[in-house]
Amino acid sequence: MTPKCSGLDLVAVVRDFSLIGHALSAPARSAFIGLLMDGSSRPAGELAASARVAVSTASEHLGVLLDAGLIVGEAHGRHRLYRIANADVADALEQLGQLCPEAPAVGLRQSREARRLAMARYCYDHLAGQLGVALTDQMLSAGWLRADDFGVTALGVDELTRRGIDVAALRHRRRALTRQCLDWTERRPHLAGALGAAIAANFADRNWIIRRNGSRALDIPTTGTKMLSELWGLPLPPQMTSN
Repeated sequence: MTPKCSGLDLVAVVRDFSLIGHALSAPARSAFIGLLMDGSSRPAGELAASARVAVSTASEHLGVLLDAGLIVGEAHGRHRLYRIANADVADALEQLGQLCPEAPAVGLRQSREARRLAMARYCYDHLAGQLGVALTDQMLSAGWLRADDFGVTALGVDELTRRGIDVAALRHRRRALTRQCLDWTERRPHLAGALGAAIAANFADRNWIIRRNGSRALDIPTTGTKMLSELWGLPLPPQMTSN
């Protein structure tokens, strides 16, 4: 027998996407979101420059994103910095990117940036692009993660702990230990969650990956290439390495 739904029930289950759709409808706001998707906090002036709009115009756009709950603003001394609201918002935006057409690159500079983003970038606080997917594939093939749900195996706990990742401590956090995040450039999942963030932080602390100024893209110095290969079994193609 088909259950009956009252009007109130329908109101409860139907989502209104118009607020989020409006918030993302302006190219400048999309540019802001793209720059903040590495988990950084940035001032209005820097965001304005990235979208090539006036600071006054950027402030209006930021207000729309704040009202939609996609970003938050925090006072730091005399300045106000903006960032993505939280990891759940970042993950939703990353997956929404699967439905969005790629913005055509204008000029050599944008073409290079697009290639760098595709090779290695932050997705909020974990690794994405070819680097993130390759790392995830390696952990799956080595038996550190389960293929069905990315759960950490007993072998994975041992191997990750040996490499400086305290899996036991990560389990006690409120955030999920592991999660699959669909990569919008590779069209395949990469590792997210507390473990994904801890691995990215570990690599950054050791300078195996280096954040590019004003970009989500990551540089991988030759030392990082060597250590990722030796310690993590992750051989990287030459084009992903920076000198």
